[in-house]
Amino acid sequence: MTAPARILVYGVYGAGKSTLAAKLADRLGLPWVPVDDLLWQPGWVEVPVAEQRSRIEAVCRRDRWILDGAYHGWRDVVLARADLVVGLDYPRGLSFGRLLRRTVGRLVSREVICNGNRESLRSVFSRDSVLVWHVGAFGRARRRMRAWRADPSGPPVLLFGTPADLDRWVADLPASLPRSGQVPHRGR
Repeated sequence: MTAPARILVYGVYGAGKSTLAAKLADRLGLPWVPVDDLLWQPGWVEVPVAEQRSRIEAVCRRDRWILDGAYHGWRDVVLARADLVVGLDYPRGLSFGRLLRRTVGRLVSREVICNGNRESLRSVFSRDSVLVWHVGAFGRARRRMRAWRADPSGPPVLLFGTPADLDRWVADLPASLPRSGQVPHRGR
């Protein structure tokens, strides 16, 4: 496999997609486009799906990118262009624990997440809470990643079941990987 120039990092909320995308961008010299910046306007107003799709299509037309998520209204666009999918297939307790710690930390620090948006007690305890979404989305995300890996017509999919496995893979990647280089990986 030649060096990937278009990478989708995928997993359930809290798995560490953005953290990994930033690390890969730095390590491989690829531009990272945070998906939340494309999907949310100030005040947590969701960008209409047609506009999300248009924004994602513009990113995916580029020769090089890393995206940290793919959602229902435009997932097909990303998969059609990705050279590699890196799936964070961690146990539910691990990803939920990370999400809970991150959410509490953001509540305390008032960290800006995207486009001026912040976590609030109201959002955390709402029906649309990211914590509630995690519970409902976990199984679907896991099944989706595993189906992608089994589909020979799609991009190669690397699934990592533990942070230690992922860390070893990242450590094996050469810094500033040349476009024609090889990506060391375990399995498909």
